[in-house]
Amino acid sequence: MNYKLYLGRISGIKLYVHWTFLLLIGWVIYSDIRSGLDTENILWSLGFVFTIFGCVTLHELGHSLMAQRYHIRTRDITLLPIGGVASLESIPEKPKEELAVALAGPAVNVIIALILFPFIYLGQSPTTFEGLGGINHSNFLTSLLSVNISLVVFNMIPAFPMDGGRVLRALLGFKLNHTRATTIAARIGQVIAIIFVVVGFYGNSFLIFIGIFIFMGAQTELKYVQGTAVLNETSIGAIMLSTFPRIAVTSTIREAAQRLLEEKTTNFLVIQNGLPAGSLSKEGILKALEERGESTLVEDAMDKRLLYLNAKLSIHEALKEMNSQQQTLAMVTDQNHVIGVIDAHRIADFLMMQKKHQS
Repeated sequence: MNYKLYLGRISGIKLYVHWTFLLLIGWVIYSDIRSGLDTENILWSLGFVFTIFGCVTLHELGHSLMAQRYHIRTRDITLLPIGGVASLESIPEKPKEELAVALAGPAVNVIIALILFPFIYLGQSPTTFEGLGGINHSNFLTSLLSVNISLVVFNMIPAFPMDGGRVLRALLGFKLNHTRATTIAARIGQVIAIIFVVVGFYGNSFLIFIGIFIFMGAQTELKYVQGTAVLNETSIGAIMLSTFPRIAVTSTIREAAQRLLEEKTTNFLVIQNGLPAGSLSKEGILKALEERGESTLVEDAMDKRLLYLNAKLSIHEALKEMNSQQQTLAMVTDQNHVIGVIDAHRIADFLMMQKKHQS
């Protein structure tokens, strides 16, 4: 089931809206009707909601376009009832780059507020945002200004997953390594989260929700960075396989499929005249069976591209290279000699063992 509605592309970035956004629209209409508002005021409320999410979209585009400057792609932007999420393919680890990407979003809201201010100064008296039910032609712009300022303040809370948490980590990163900076920023964020929860019990219950959200976000970010640190600190030479399932180019796909079941592997190294000639994945075997039949030779179904990676390369860098080359298997070399093989399955096993060890 597709839970997101595709809206289009902006600067090559796919834009989606989650289906739960419809619940927000329904709630706004229901609340306005219960409050006795007429059709005109309901339309003003709905227009305000869509305008807010337009600002949220621009906020996320700010992050995405800044990330593009550092050659980091954004898979998509998804609009949710609680805001927007830009799915970056990676988070910049250089403090200067992360600082720029983190500040780009709030900067967009500041620009929107500065654009709105002259119109408000000339045409409307200053007011504050009092709720969707009170939106009309006389206070639409002032309320929008108030919301954009609130977005800046909220996002600059120095805690993950807020932009302020990433700003704090970037500033710490100028003096500390990435993992240490993340640990400190995450702990500070969790302290703030606890304060929010405590204050929420004595006043605004919404602060409890925000506090829990921040605490969990900080913990998730910390675990992610700790896991990434392991990938950066461990070389593929340390986890490579010196022996690996091999199959001859003259074998048939039927034989490959049989061995796939018996040996419970996901990749074969294809050998010709005693030397590596290519690779054959589980997906390649299934595709060959479906399209060519079981009598097809491995030579005709294998991937003839071979990726060679230095044994000193970190797992993180190796994964990036394998993904960019769309390879699930790579030859591990030392001084131009092949000493082993690494594949995605082996890396996944290593990560699973690390996760069990940490728990």
